[in-house]
Amino acid sequence: MAQLYFYYSAMNAGKSTALLQSSYNYQERGMRTLVWTAEIDDRFGSGKVSSRIGLSSPAKLFNNQTLLIDEITEEHEKKPVHCIW
Repeated sequence: MAQLYFYYSAMNAGKSTALLQSSYNYQERGMRTLVWTAEIDDRFGSGKVSSRIGLSSPAKLFNNQTLLIDEITEEHEKKPVHCIW
């Protein structure tokens, strides 16, 4: 069964680091993850999630026109997706 987790905390609390670590752990076990970031967030470059300690990962971009369910379904049809960040 699918699960939804929501992480929130103050700036510099390690949310991005935890996300990138979890994504890496899934991939290490042979599972596919999709990392998404807002198109307007280009602090560390477009299409990239970065933590302040230097971890980073490529990410798919979304904006208010993006239909995430369609994008995720399309990706899942190519190859199964196990986790979405």
